[in-house]
Amino acid sequence: MAIQAMGVPRAATPKGQISENKNIIKKNRTRSHRSQPRSRPIDFKFKLPIEPTSWPEGNGFGDRSIIDLGDLHLELVTTFSKVWGVYEGGPDDQGASVYEPTGMHYGFSVLGSYSQPNNKPLFGYFLAAKDITLGTTKTPTLKPPVDYTLVMNTASISGNQDSTLYIWLPTPPDGYKAVGQVVTKTPDKPSTEKVMCVRSDLTEQCETASWIWGSNDLNFYDVRPSNRGPQAPGVRIGSFIAQSGGNTNPPSISCLKNLKSLTQIMPNQKQIEAVLQLYSPILYLHPDEEYLPSSVNWLFSNGALLYKKGNESNPVPITQNGTNLPQDPNNDGAYWIDLPADDANKDRVKHGNLSSAETYVHVKPVFGGTFTDFAMWVFYPYNGPARAKVKFIKNIKLGKIGEHVGDWEHVTLRVNNLDGQLYQIYFSQHSSGQWLDASQLEFQNDGKNNFDFPTRRPVVYASYHGHAHYPHAGLNLLGKSGVGARDDTDKGNNVMDMGKFVLVSADYLGSQVKEPAWLNFFREWGPHIDYKLDDELNGLKKFLPGKLKDLFENIIRGLPKEMLGEEGPTGPKEKGSWNGDEV
Repeated sequence: MAIQAMGVPRAATPKGQISENKNIIKKNRTRSHRSQPRSRPIDFKFKLPIEPTSWPEGNGFGDRSIIDLGDLHLELVTTFSKVWGVYEGGPDDQGASVYEPTGMHYGFSVLGSYSQPNNKPLFGYFLAAKDITLGTTKTPTLKPPVDYTLVMNTASISGNQDSTLYIWLPTPPDGYKAVGQVVTKTPDKPSTEKVMCVRSDLTEQCETASWIWGSNDLNFYDVRPSNRGPQAPGVRIGSFIAQSGGNTNPPSISCLKNLKSLTQIMPNQKQIEAVLQLYSPILYLHPDEEYLPSSVNWLFSNGALLYKKGNESNPVPITQNGTNLPQDPNNDGAYWIDLPADDANKDRVKHGNLSSAETYVHVKPVFGGTFTDFAMWVFYPYNGPARAKVKFIKNIKLGKIGEHVGDWEHVTLRVNNLDGQLYQIYFSQHSSGQWLDASQLEFQNDGKNNFDFPTRRPVVYASYHGHAHYPHAGLNLLGKSGVGARDDTDKGNNVMDMGKFVLVSADYLGSQVKEPAWLNFFREWGPHIDYKLDDELNGLKKFLPGKLKDLFENIIRGLPKEMLGEEGPTGPKEKGSWNGDEV
C-alpha cells in the first residue's frame, strides 16, 4: 500500500531552541525585501484527502453550524488574506506568515489575526463573532476598541521579509477585553472598526502554546486557554500573539469562554462511528516486534490473574470483561494484574494476539465544545526491553530495562465540531507526546469504500518494544548529543486497523455508553519488579569509553518511569489526559 506524505513531517521547534535561530534571522541586510522567496509548503493550502459528503443526522455537528457561547455566536472561518511573510528563521528556517480572516457572513466580526510557520501547508481556522444582544436591553457582547498600542514592529529584522509588519494591541472599553492582536503594513494606527473586543464575562485567561517564529528579540506564538479539559469552557479562536524575547508573562490578550452548554454540537453515537470510520489511523508495528497488542478480554480469557497484597500466593483468575476487578477509584498498591502463572502460558500471552486487538475510545469535548477529542487506547500484554544508542555504538541492548507487564498507549484525534474536519492528532510517547496538524501526517489508502469513495486514513507507527506512537518511520532518540534510548519505527507485516473500536466512555452521552468494568480498575496492570537498575547500568557501562559513561547513565536514569518499566502501568482513567488535555 503506497503512502503519500502530506506536508512537512517535522514538528514545530520547541521554545528552548529559539535562540538557535537568532543568527539566522539577523543577516544580509542588503537582500531585497521584495525578492521572490523560493516555494515553501505555506504556498499551498492543505486539503484533507478524506472528507465525507455528509454526516449522520444530529444536533449540528460538522455542518458549519453556529455555536452559541451565550449572547455571542461564533462561526468558523477557513479563508485568509495574507498580510505579511518572513522567509528565514522559525521551524526548519522557513519563516512564517501572518493573515487576516476573510469571508465571514454578514454581522460577524473579526477578533484578531492568524499566523503559522511556513514549513507546513496553510491549514488553520479562525472563529468570527456575532453579537446577538442587539435590539435587547442586555449589555452588548462586542464593542470596538477605543484605541491601539503599538506592541512592536519588524523593522529591525534584517532577514528577507515582505515589508515591515506593525503589531497592535487593541485598547478595550471598560468591561471588555481584547482577544487578538491587529497587524498592519504601515505605522498608521488601524481603524477602531477593524476588530471587536469582547465582554469580560465571556473571556478567560489564555497562555502561549506552540512557537511559530522569532528570535531572542521577537517571537510569535499560538495561544490557547490556560484551563483545558472536558469541563473547561475556554475557547481557542485561532489568534496568535507577538511578544518580546524572553517574556514569560501571560499573554496580553484573552481567550473566549463558553457560558452555554459545552456539548451543544458534540457528535452523537452514529456520528462518532462515522468519524472513526473516516479518520481512524492504520497502526504499523515494527518488523521485529514480538510483543503485539491484544484485546483486554483476550488477556482475561487467557489466564490473567488478580493479585492482592498480603495474599500473593492465592491469585484470582480475572473474569470476562474484568467484572471481579476492584471498582473503587484508588491506586494504593493493594491489587495488581499479572500474566498467567505457568511459564508456557505466560510466554504465550506476553506476545499478544493481534487478531483480537481493538481500540478503546474515549470521547470528550475540548476548547469549550468547539472541538471533540477521540482518545484511542491500545492495550499490549507486555512491553519489551529497551535499546540505546551511544554515539558510534548504534544498538546497545539494555538488559531488562524497559520490560514490564501491561502497556497502555494511545493516539487522540482532534476534530472540529463546526465542520467535522480532522485538525490534529496527538501521538503518545511514554510519559509525554506531540501534537501534529493534519497537514503534517502520512495518509494511506485503506482499500475500503465506506463513504462511496476511496478512503485515505492517517498512518501511525508504534516503536519497537516500547510501543510509543510516532507519525513517521525512523529512529527517534530519547536523549541528546547522540546518546539515548532508541524508539525505532518502521513498517512491518503486522498492521492494526485502529478503526476496529469499542466506545468505552463519553460522559456527555450519559447512559447511552456503558463503561466496561476493567476501565474502572485504578491499580497497576502489572506487578512491581525491581530490575536493580544500578546493576544493569554497571554491566553496560563497562563497554563504553570513559567520557561517555556518566552521560549514558544520566540519560538512562532520566528516562520516563513508563520506559524504565519496573512496574505495570495504570489504566487510561488514571492518566492526566483523561480529565485534562494532552501534554
